[in-house]
Amino acid sequence: MSEPDPRRWKALAVSLAAGFMSLLDVSIVNVALPSVQNGLGASAGSVQWIVSGYALTFGLSLVAGGRLGDVLGRRVMFLIALTAFVLTSALAGAAPNETLLIGARLLQGLAAGLLTPQNSGLIQDLFTGPERGRAFGLLGATIGISTATGPVLGGLILAAFGDETGWRWVFYVNVPVGALAIALALRWLPKRDPARRGVGLRGQIDHVGALLLGVAVLGVLLPIVETESGPSGWLWLFAVLTPVFGLLFVWWERRLTARGGKPLLDLRLFTEVSGYSSGLLLGSVYFCGFAGIFLVMSLFLQNGLHYTPLQSGLAVTPFALGSSIMAAVAGRLVSRLGRKVTVAGLSLIMIGLAAVAVVVRLVPQDAIGGAIAIPLLLAGIGGGAVISPNTTLTLECVPNSIAGVAGGALQTGQRIGTAIGTAVLATVFYDGVAGGFPAALSTTLWCAIGFMLVAIVIAVYELRRVGVVRAEARPAGSDVDAG
Repeated sequence: MSEPDPRRWKALAVSLAAGFMSLLDVSIVNVALPSVQNGLGASAGSVQWIVSGYALTFGLSLVAGGRLGDVLGRRVMFLIALTAFVLTSALAGAAPNETLLIGARLLQGLAAGLLTPQNSGLIQDLFTGPERGRAFGLLGATIGISTATGPVLGGLILAAFGDETGWRWVFYVNVPVGALAIALALRWLPKRDPARRGVGLRGQIDHVGALLLGVAVLGVLLPIVETESGPSGWLWLFAVLTPVFGLLFVWWERRLTARGGKPLLDLRLFTEVSGYSSGLLLGSVYFCGFAGIFLVMSLFLQNGLHYTPLQSGLAVTPFALGSSIMAAVAGRLVSRLGRKVTVAGLSLIMIGLAAVAVVVRLVPQDAIGGAIAIPLLLAGIGGGAVISPNTTLTLECVPNSIAGVAGGALQTGQRIGTAIGTAVLATVFYDGVAGGFPAALSTTLWCAIGFMLVAIVIAVYELRRVGVVRAEARPAGSDVDAG
């Protein structure tokens, strides 16, 4: 067995810095949208595309980014994608009009999609056993911290630079952080990967598969993105083609595998790798309920209670802080407790969200901000026990040679879940506003809890399946507890 890389924790720190930056960009930009409208005179539809365009290209490039990392090596793809992210951030900050800003955001999302699978792939390559769980726990904590600090930092930047130009500095903040991450990556990321030495692009990239999967994912995401900014009309006809391209993708990948080729996404991941399919499904369903919570909370606090963006960010900070702290703790527990951690986490987040749904209907509106702090903290603790443990368990049995594409597919499921959940929860919220903002928020949170219920059914199924597998593998007459 080879010795672990002595610089693995330093390499993880660089990976976490890049992950923090790309995730921070999403939450900061949401806060800065009114500033973009004031500074550029952008239309409502254009402003929506500044957010949605990033999400769209992000989701489209994840699997391809993972495959490129598997072929070329994590270090090479990490540096290429991170450099592209920094440059497109600078381009977005300097954009003279809304058209160029949208273009920059599309390119920035593409770079983020190429970057993200390298983070999970590096953890798969550099860590094993309990250390891998701790590493994914730190990644989960980074997600929580970026979520917590994004709205607050965005509010501070806007307060410092003003509404007209403050949004530019929201993008420029990525440049020094990214430049430092690039310098440290050059020093600390592994320079050679023996498993990939001498491997080139020729014959390794499945262009047909990438095209088919890209069209299938686009068919899901584009109509949802357009619906958020207005009627999509004919775009829903495009969504009808999604199953067709999805089936063509499956057929092509199986055909390529049977002929000894290199598929974009080896479908044996879903049939032969223990826990991968259920983990991907659980993550996708969880993000359906999770991703839209911050959007509807922001709408409720700013439109309903008339909070400033900074006050709104501070009000939901207990959720994000609870999530970040618990993610690090759960990363240490997952190697011992397995799926029990995600079942407990889903239970806690449902209890916390249910408490918020009840509290907002019972307390006076001027007391809601303080009254929901503890329930949001509880929900955040639950959320922290879901994302990073699920990532660890889903990728646990994946061979390192395809860890990038496996992580990319997992992230793609989460992005699709995010798009669907955000659209559904926003629609439920807007439809309920006529009955008052507290009632609208309460109804929306019960809808989110419905998604969580589906996720916990999947988690319990996987917990029981693992228990059965361990029981069958136990030697005859053994009294050892399967755990």
